[in-house]
Amino acid sequence: MSIKVKIMKVRLSFPDIFDAVQYQGAGAFRYNASFLIVPGSDNDKQVKAAILAAAKEEFREKATAVLASLQGNSNKYCYLSGDTKEYDGYQGMMVLSSHRRQTDGRPLVIDEQKRPLDISDGKPYGGCYVNATVDIYAQPGKNSGIRCGLQGIQFAADGDAFGGAKPGKVEDFDDLGEGADPGDAASADLV
Repeated sequence: MSIKVKIMKVRLSFPDIFDAVQYQGAGAFRYNASFLIVPGSDNDKQVKAAILAAAKEEFREKATAVLASLQGNSNKYCYLSGDTKEYDGYQGMMVLSSHRRQTDGRPLVIDEQKRPLDISDGKPYGGCYVNATVDIYAQPGKNSGIRCGLQGIQFAADGDAFGGAKPGKVEDFDDLGEGADPGDAASADLV
């Protein structure tokens, strides 16, 4: 059983949402996204409740013990403390890591008005704010764990880009239109 969770206005990190990739060049191709979540927020409470419900459904009376054995292991538990990483923006946050197999198709990626986005749009990008839908589920057996499936991402707002340049904005430029002299545009306004 999987539990659908919608998280709102969280920072996006390590987005592989337009092209599927392999982990360190090996294994199945998949789409990936991590979400930075404020501890104690409504988003945090929803994720924790979904993890507990999925664990109880799959592991029954052993759910608490299984969760305790999985927590902190990034290969087995999708929700970790950002304090364990040395990445920009992770300190003091919780990190929800989600994946989607390439064979399941690309996740839905849309803008604020629900229009489809592609890689050429320059958003979403690592560091921006997004809304997202994910499926939390417990995986039994040899590779048991608490997993998070990526469903969709909606760009919500700009943020400070992680590890790179912030994308340009249309409003940073003048409309040169027909007959306009490109040299007349004031470049002093650009920062």
